[in-house]
Amino acid sequence: MSRIPAAKRRRLSPTNSENLVDRSVKSQKTNGTTESELYAHAAKWDLEQDYEQRPRKIKAKQKEASRLPIKTSEGWVEQEPALEPEVEEEDVDSLLESDGSEEKDEEMVNVKEEKPIISQRQQILEAKEELARLASLINEDPEEHIGSLRALAQIAVSENITVKKLALATQLAIYKDIIPGYRIRPLSDEDMRSKLSKEVRRLRNFEQALVTGYQDYIRHLAKLSNGNKTKSSQEVRGLTTVAISCVCNLILSVPHFNFRGELLKILVDKLSGKGIDADFVKCRETLETLFENDEDGNASLDAVTMLTKMIKARNYNVDESVLNTFLHLRLLSEFSLKGSQNSVDKPAEQLTPGKKPKEKREFRTKKQRKLLKERKVIAKEMKDADATVSHEERDRMQAETLKMVFVTYFRILKARSPKLMGAVLEGLARYAHLINQDFFGDILEALKDLIAYAEAAEATGPDEGDNDVEEDAPRNATRESLLCVITAFALLQGQDGSTATTVLNLDLNFFITHLYRNLHPASLNPDIELSAKSLHLPDPHAPDSSAKPATTNKVNVQTTTVLLIRSLSSVLLPPTALRAVPPIRLAAFCKQLLTVSLQLPEKSCLAMLGLLNKVTKVHGRKIGALWNSEERKGDGVFDPLRGEVEGSNPFASTVWEGEILRQHFCPAVREAVGSIEKNVLDAR
Repeated sequence: MSRIPAAKRRRLSPTNSENLVDRSVKSQKTNGTTESELYAHAAKWDLEQDYEQRPRKIKAKQKEASRLPIKTSEGWVEQEPALEPEVEEEDVDSLLESDGSEEKDEEMVNVKEEKPIISQRQQILEAKEELARLASLINEDPEEHIGSLRALAQIAVSENITVKKLALATQLAIYKDIIPGYRIRPLSDEDMRSKLSKEVRRLRNFEQALVTGYQDYIRHLAKLSNGNKTKSSQEVRGLTTVAISCVCNLILSVPHFNFRGELLKILVDKLSGKGIDADFVKCRETLETLFENDEDGNASLDAVTMLTKMIKARNYNVDESVLNTFLHLRLLSEFSLKGSQNSVDKPAEQLTPGKKPKEKREFRTKKQRKLLKERKVIAKEMKDADATVSHEERDRMQAETLKMVFVTYFRILKARSPKLMGAVLEGLARYAHLINQDFFGDILEALKDLIAYAEAAEATGPDEGDNDVEEDAPRNATRESLLCVITAFALLQGQDGSTATTVLNLDLNFFITHLYRNLHPASLNPDIELSAKSLHLPDPHAPDSSAKPATTNKVNVQTTTVLLIRSLSSVLLPPTALRAVPPIRLAAFCKQLLTVSLQLPEKSCLAMLGLLNKVTKVHGRKIGALWNSEERKGDGVFDPLRGEVEGSNPFASTVWEGEILRQHFCPAVREAVGSIEKNVLDAR
């Protein structure tokens, strides 16, 4: 039988009084005491009990590492597990006694690690390296590394503005390189269920990933191009400029690819704004280049459709340069049909009555007919897959574009918008050869009303209740009337000579008389050699020197002198196929032009004498009597202020202005006068 060991005796702790005595002994000063006395007192200290009563700190048990490794520029790095805070022994019991919910809450608290502070320069350098690496991978094998597009998109949402710009430019360059030369169509349910080979499936996955990434990229560009209205810092505006520049590059580089409408919408929205800045000019020039380089007319049709809808929604309150983009369409040299705002004429061979004769049937066996049918199916598929567009399809696109342009022009003519009138008249004059002849009468009536309305508005001033006329766009009746005259004669000159003389019965005497009456007022205009876009300085002696200068009219970009020369050339030097000019009209205009040349500036005077030089070369025999007083054909007195051209009696006078112009200070003017007289002498 084993022996039970005796219980171990513990030393009893001293009473409180003894403990206090011992502590007082420990705390007393040892100065003047011997070392033996100090050790004698130390023998009475209860060091074990004193240590036992001290509060302790225990470390919580470390948890296993549950954090995933992170990727840095140096490679993959394992994250250290988060350490729990140390707790005192006194709090252990309270933690154990608490319920389980508090324990779970304590475990869910994660200590946030402080992010390392990286300088802006270091961030840009790291971003450049990463962008270059991803771009190299995609360029090496786009189908294999197409997933890198998502990594580029993640870099583009960085908080660093410079990194954003670099990422957008990198994506632009990559998409321009890897986008194919065809449009990727969306997959149907049947296509998804069909069985494909490994290579075809790989190509299809690449195409779908490319379309998805490209769509996200365009959405990001659209968001950045709108700008942040709450922030107007220089960095945000710079980011907007980069986004718009990327859009312009994409629409010019890959206009055939998907989401062309979204890109055009970004440009049109920018052109609808009131302010004109560098981004506005960039978008406008991009559309002009797109119109000039578009071969099939598909992209031009989409752009014109969006522009016309935007102009109508803005109630024609847009800058005239937006409307001038229509002048860059390829309709001028390639389209040969006539159109109006309602329809476009069909080709001549389609208008001939009668049916086409049937082709002689050729006998074919059943096998031959089957083979021919299969060949037709294959030819149709090849035609659909061909990138080139047939002439019929291109003509259809251009016809729709022309109709929409004329709709916009005629609506602005009807609305009489002063700031867009010059652009509309210039467009009608440019596309006069494409306008249907049945529509000429309505256009001429609209031009006559426009001249009368412009003159009345200049005489009486704008109506107070007219909200459509802006304060910064006053009317210029002289320039508008000259543009109307140019447009009216361009309608006639744009048609075939035989058709114009036999079919058209247009009365242009209203425009000729109006031009004759306005020669003197136009020559007295001090700004005759300045365009609407020229720099005008306010008059310092004016009563209100702070008033806006007169440059705010936005009728047209050409000077008044150029418009006047164009109008006079249409009246005095029409094409030979058209009706001949009466001698009395030639004489009246030549007499008036020599008179107004006396007060014109030097350059305008040279331009006017140059026109007279051409007139005397062609019609020198008809107007030679003006330079010879012995061959006067008219009776009575010459009346230069007569409203009618024929009633002014020009042959009753002589061109005495030539003798004064011989004494002009400019040698070129003196030489031009001598050339005119030489033409008259040679014509006899």
